[in-house]
Amino acid sequence: MSDTPQVIALSCGEPAGIGPEIAVAAWRELRASCPFVWIGDPRHLPAGTPIKEVTHPAEAIPHCDSALPVLPLAFDGDLTPGQADPRNAPGVIRAIETAVELVKRQDASALCTAPIHKKALIDGADFSYPGHTEFLAALAEVDHVVMMLASAELRVVPATIHIPLSRVPEVLTPDLLRQVITITDQGLRRLFGLQAPRIALTGLNPHAGEGGAMGHEELDWMQGLIAAMQAEGFALTGPHPADTLFHAAAHARYDAVIAMYHDQALIPIKTLAFDKGVNVTLGLPFIRTSPDHGTAFDIAGHGIANPSSLIEALRLAQSMARSR
Repeated sequence: MSDTPQVIALSCGEPAGIGPEIAVAAWRELRASCPFVWIGDPRHLPAGTPIKEVTHPAEAIPHCDSALPVLPLAFDGDLTPGQADPRNAPGVIRAIETAVELVKRQDASALCTAPIHKKALIDGADFSYPGHTEFLAALAEVDHVVMMLASAELRVVPATIHIPLSRVPEVLTPDLLRQVITITDQGLRRLFGLQAPRIALTGLNPHAGEGGAMGHEELDWMQGLIAAMQAEGFALTGPHPADTLFHAAAHARYDAVIAMYHDQALIPIKTLAFDKGVNVTLGLPFIRTSPDHGTAFDIAGHGIANPSSLIEALRLAQSMARSR
């Protein structure tokens, strides 16, 4: 990737959310230190934003200090902050597809995505994917991806994501957990430059089952899977009680944690790095990051949205592109 322009493709996300204003705020903070090109309809950017329209990411580099580089797409709808217009849905999808094509062709070094609003995409374009990540996986033609939440303090991966807690024990299988461990290990090596990543795993049950007193999954198969993968060369520990795994002394002993369900992973990172957590998709053939928040319709257009997570997402994408 040495010939790939070190420019990040930033898809616009839902125009009626905070995506456009935090993109501008991120550009004002980063400028030439982290070049990116915003892909969307320039009409949706905050009034008075200095922009430079480009046709290729490489064209953005000379202009980043003085203007926000924009790869323009024409959307059908207007913009009312806080009120999604379904007519913009095809444009939002096209912005994502355009960004993916740029990174697949290595015309951009990484992809960063602003938050989308799934209902608007369903209403306006019959969007058929459970979410952003699944759509990206389909565009990349891969079957399995893993969500990592990353910050300076912590990296966490939920093995199961948006399902009811009651379904976790049936969905969490040895095959699934092996797959998540493998993709996480590969991602830490490829994107974070770690030669021998150390991965800690939580237990599923309180106190990691406490010897079977509080659940049997740890004894029935988790310990055996971890031992087998250790023998294969993976640097794994666990299953650990989740309630003692996230204090400072504990997380100095690993590079990432794989947790068994959504809240077990997201509560600690949102406690430690609420405004600066970054969503990283592992398992794609290209780099993808995004801010760890939604469209925030309630504050869109008021100029008060915090761009910290997007700034960190762009910086991390740049760092990972250099590691690759």
